[in-house]
Amino acid sequence: MEKIYVFFAPGFEDIEALSIIDVCRRANLPVVTVSTTGEQSVVSAHNVPIVTDALFEELDYSDAALIFLPGGMPGATNLYAHKGLREVILAQYEAGKPLGAICAAPLVYGRMGLLKGRKTTCYPGFEGELQGAIPTGELIVCDDQFFLGKGPGAALRLGYAIVEHFCGKEKANEICAGMLYPDAIKAGLA
Repeated sequence: MEKIYVFFAPGFEDIEALSIIDVCRRANLPVVTVSTTGEQSVVSAHNVPIVTDALFEELDYSDAALIFLPGGMPGATNLYAHKGLREVILAQYEAGKPLGAICAAPLVYGRMGLLKGRKTTCYPGFEGELQGAIPTGELIVCDDQFFLGKGPGAALRLGYAIVEHFCGKEKANEICAGMLYPDAIKAGLA
């Protein structure tokens, strides 16, 4: 069964990583958290240590349904600095399989030249890192291959979009309702 791989590097944004994992696991999607540090514990931008499921070197990623990169700084630049991860991303891209990122992390795909000519979104101020892309400023931008979010406030919506892609709109709506997200929207909180 194909898996969703979420990659962790020091300085990742907590909400962006954990929201995606949470929403996808609620939909029973197989999610594997991966450390790029050589140690299973990775510390977030807000000094929260997270223990991942695996180390980068332990997996081969041929069964990747989606590669997902949480943002945060310096998490996003630390992800880009990992040569092995860039090779995995390129293989996923060339196979036409989905790639996701949020906040500052689209810079990884941008620096690799994978976003040229595509509509994108990212945290304000990182647009210059998205070589040849068309930044929209939208909360989320999803196309045939990329699932991108603007920042922490986009994390749940991006998670629901990923669930919709893999499980259908009905399942995404079910998860969304179960998390009371529509109530937050009605209250003006989202």
